[in-house]
Amino acid sequence: MPDGPFVPTWDSLENFRVPDWYRHAKFGIFIHWGVYSVPAFANEWYSRNMYMKGTKEFDHHLATYGPHAKFGYKDFIPMFKAEKFNADDWADLFQKAGAKYVVPVAEHHDGFAMYDTALNRWNAAKNRPQARCRR
Repeated sequence: MPDGPFVPTWDSLENFRVPDWYRHAKFGIFIHWGVYSVPAFANEWYSRNMYMKGTKEFDHHLATYGPHAKFGYKDFIPMFKAEKFNADDWADLFQKAGAKYVVPVAEHHDGFAMYDTALNRWNAAKNRPQARCRR
C-alpha cells in the first residue's frame, strides 16, 4: 500500500476529522451487493449462517441446494453474473433520489472482494460478473 496520511496507531487515527462535505451531505447511499445476492435469502450474512445448524439459512440451503459438502458458498460465485446490473441506471436513480455520495461496499462478511486483489482468488476481477454500462 502506498503511504498515506495515517499510520496504524490509535494516536494517528485520533487525528482523523470527518470532511466538511461529508458532514453536510445529509444523504448518501451505501451499496451492499455481492455473491450473497445469488441465493438472495434473508440477508448478507447468508455465507456464515448457511453453515450454522438450526438457522433458517442452513435449512434453506440444504433444501434448495443440497448438502453443504456438495454445494458450498463458493459454488455461488460463478452464478454471480450481475446480468441485470447497469451502473448508469443506478447512478441515475441515486441522483434522482438526491444522494450526495455513493459508497459501494468493497468487501463484505463473505470475504469476496468486489475489486482486484492478489490476496485471494475470490474476487470480482478473477470471477468477473458481466455488468452493462452505456458510458
